[in-house]
Amino acid sequence: MLDLIIIGAGPAGITAGIYATRKKLNTLLITKDFFGQVSHAFFIENYPGFKRIKGMDLIKKFKNHLEKFKINVNQGESVTKIKKKKNFFEVFTSENDRYQTKTIIIASGAKPRKIGIEGEEKFLGRGVSYCPVCDGFLFSQKNVAIIGGGNSGCEAALYLLPIAKKIYLLETSNKLRADKITQEKIFDSKKIEVVFNAKVKKIKGETSVDKIIVEQKKETREILVEGVFVQIGVMPDVDFAKKVVRMDKIGKIIINPRTCETSTKGIFAAGDVANNLYHQVVIAAAQGAIAALSAAKYLEKIEK
Repeated sequence: MLDLIIIGAGPAGITAGIYATRKKLNTLLITKDFFGQVSHAFFIENYPGFKRIKGMDLIKKFKNHLEKFKINVNQGESVTKIKKKKNFFEVFTSENDRYQTKTIIIASGAKPRKIGIEGEEKFLGRGVSYCPVCDGFLFSQKNVAIIGGGNSGCEAALYLLPIAKKIYLLETSNKLRADKITQEKIFDSKKIEVVFNAKVKKIKGETSVDKIIVEQKKETREILVEGVFVQIGVMPDVDFAKKVVRMDKIGKIIINPRTCETSTKGIFAAGDVANNLYHQVVIAAAQGAIAALSAAKYLEKIEK
């Protein structure tokens, strides 16, 4: 019987692990991989203590900090189901393992949101990507399209600027939604063409992507590209928890903001899985700490 299982190893999960081990909780961290969404961030300029740092570099510092403590980690394993028992929980994993624990922190983060258009699944890994940092180098001196004019889409365009030959930034509305300072950089570049009121209808090609079909003000347009980066946001990765905690309309776990506790006593949630108003690395890390401290307090209470 474990004191705590932490699901996920992004900023929230890693921070929760650090605080849990400091509280001497018998803890297991289960994660498909380390790092989470922050590893896809090109640069982070708003994390206290670092004026500018690559997302991967920042999260590696988190991981190095965690490794200074004794904590059991099951990497390469994902949680498939949680069952509530009378006084504890059972956690089932993709490796057909089953664990028993008194408390759980869900910090499994988010996964890229898909558009759901023809060609998206067919050309995944053959021109379609959700991670410019991971796959950008494959499109050196090629024409690419980025779907999404928010912060992630605009930052993707800036990241690909020295790599790609030409970048089409597609936004469904008549204006970009990124921060003003980011927008200024976009409009200053001659290599980036912003296409407003653009709805991507199809991704086409033979063996790989060679064009996209865009509807713009009721007119259809073909844009020749070899790469398509989908950057329309993320959705919480919490399918395994649907039967044990309450969620909002978009699938985020409803938490008490003071304690990070969910609708189920003993289960806490932190980071991008929670129904937070804002999603930032610093907020995820803070919630990881709150969740671990709350779990420790909960354990003290039930043990009494």
